[in-house]
Amino acid sequence: MPRDPLSASPQAPHSVTPGAPPVLPLRRAAPVEDVLTLRIALGRDKVGTVPTRFRYEPQRPYEVLVTFHLGRPDEVDWVFSRELLREGLRGLTGHGDVRLWPAHCPCHGATLHLALESPYGSALLEASAPRIRDWLARTYAEVPEGTEPDCGPTDAQLSQFLFGDF
Repeated sequence: MPRDPLSASPQAPHSVTPGAPPVLPLRRAAPVEDVLTLRIALGRDKVGTVPTRFRYEPQRPYEVLVTFHLGRPDEVDWVFSRELLREGLRGLTGHGDVRLWPAHCPCHGATLHLALESPYGSALLEASAPRIRDWLARTYAEVPEGTEPDCGPTDAQLSQFLFGDF
């Protein structure tokens, strides 16, 4: 009795069209996520902390999602480019709603400042630059710079998968 093609080993590529070269599965890059505690200026001499989730989705390779957990049911999300975050570790960057720059704090060492503005208010936050740099390096390990357009299947790969030939 012939072997059922649907029960093929997941390790072995399976060609739908007889004689066609096997279609190799694409490596799926994994999301990169970390929760960091950022310091926030609450007044002239008052500082608080905000647990903040940094998330990178390879399916959206140019953006970074930053979620501030403010202890309320509604979380505050900001989306900006991965490149902007990287450039903020090197020098003043950004315009409009998001500005970033490196600094050195006598108490906390190398930091990254994030100045955010919205119609609802503004915030000045400070993060550990080494922690941001490490997290960012993990995003570039998953999706190296310049390969962002390659994060999904190409038109030719989709056509071959769907129709068996391009």
